[in-house]
Order: sequence, then structure tokens, then C-alpha cells
Amino acid sequence: MTEMKPAPLDTPTLPERAVAAAALALSLAAGRLPLRHRIGLVRALRRLPAAGRRRVVRLDTAVRHITPTWWPGRIACMEISLATVLATALTGRRASWVLGARRLPDAAHAWVDTAEGPVGHDAGDGADRPYTRVLSVP
Repeated sequence: MTEMKPAPLDTPTLPERAVAAAALALSLAAGRLPLRHRIGLVRALRRLPAAGRRRVVRLDTAVRHITPTWWPGRIACMEISLATVLATALTGRRASWVLGARRLPDAAHAWVDTAEGPVGHDAGDGADRPYTRVLSVP
């Protein structure tokens, strides 16, 4: 008899991957726009109810899971975090898109923020020099 094992928590479901794929396509298309237009796109989502951290983590995992390695352009923190915010919006909720920076060495980073805390904000190599929030939308 075959024993059914649940999927690991870090494995996105098919609906999560479908939403993530649509959101990543939107994010990459929006990446061709000036930053002020991308900010306006996210600001338009402000009337949606806030998402819980668990939902945003699941969608962020799905976006990272479906990110193609063959893509000729840039898919980094800005594109992934924007795709996560858009995927959250496609599920009827909102999360904040955060852009930040730090010094020594100078670096910029983008992540998603919820009421329970940040998602996609790796402090691993910079625990002693954290990123400063420069912009949070909405």
C-alpha cells in the first residue's frame, strides 16, 4: 500500500505557481517602465485588505520557485519583490513593497513587508549594517 506524504511547506502548490507566473510576467513587463510608474502600480493596490505574513511567504516562495534560469534579463530582488506584491494582489490582498539601501559596502535592496514582518529581506551578510528603509509603498 502506498503511503501518501504531504508536500513540504516550501513546495508551492499549482495555484500558487500559476499566480506567481502571472505576477512575475507583470513584474518583468513593469520593469521596462520608470520607477515612478511601478510605484504608482503598487500604490493603486492600497485599498485591498492586508495580507498575513504566511500568505506572502508562500507566494514569495512560489515566485522564487518559478523564476526561469534562461531569462536573458535581470531577475533580482526588485523584480522578485514586485512580483510577490503583485501575486499577493492577485489573491485579493496587499503587502508593502519596500526599497532600501545601506552603506559600506553601498548596496540597494527591495523586499516585501507585512504587519508581522519583512519577507525576502535577508540580513545574513549584513546583520551589523542593516538596510535602511527608503521607500515603502503603499
